[in-house]
Amino acid sequence: MTRIKCCGMTRVEDALLAAQLGADAIGVVMTAHSKRQVSLAQAKTIVDAMPPFVTTVVLCMDDDAGFVQEVIDTIRPSLLQFHGGESDEWCRQFGHPYLKAIAMGEGACALYQLRDHPHAAGLLLDGHGLGEAGGSGKAFDWSLMPCDLKQSLILAGGLTPANVAEAIRVAKPWAVDVSSGIESAPGIKDPVKLRDFIAAVRLSVPGGSGHL
Repeated sequence: MTRIKCCGMTRVEDALLAAQLGADAIGVVMTAHSKRQVSLAQAKTIVDAMPPFVTTVVLCMDDDAGFVQEVIDTIRPSLLQFHGGESDEWCRQFGHPYLKAIAMGEGACALYQLRDHPHAAGLLLDGHGLGEAGGSGKAFDWSLMPCDLKQSLILAGGLTPANVAEAIRVAKPWAVDVSSGIESAPGIKDPVKLRDFIAAVRLSVPGGSGHL
């Protein structure tokens, strides 16, 4: 079964609806590079409202180490997600499980980055360009998704209720990550799109593990 992460949450009610509909994880964004940025207090409120067995993820991007530690201490997320130029060594310093986003906007040229973070719990392949934040709504060539990595692979970028089943068929990811594809405005989730997206994933042909 393909897992689902709904990212860019800015309201408790949206995150709760995602959980109630069957999302496996929700994400909040802390970076100023994003239109979906929330404060520490907002992020904590959203994370604290989540029911058991829903993974909580906080996204950072080229932030100061002191700020990342404050995020961990204040919000206590299940996972961190780094979207910038952070090295594996830098990400590991916090002793906290993390995902590393790979900017796939360059296409096949970006694939060399996939082996730079061997200690990441998973790699998130997103359609944005190098140095850009996620949530851009840009897709990449799903056939580039590799199948020879030990880490779980998460597919992101340009996913919608209309195309996610095809994306899963082609890319065979461990999980999918959606943000703009379920919104009525940046950071505001549309209940119908959210429901349709999760239903489309659950009805899709299982995509496999996304790794060997």
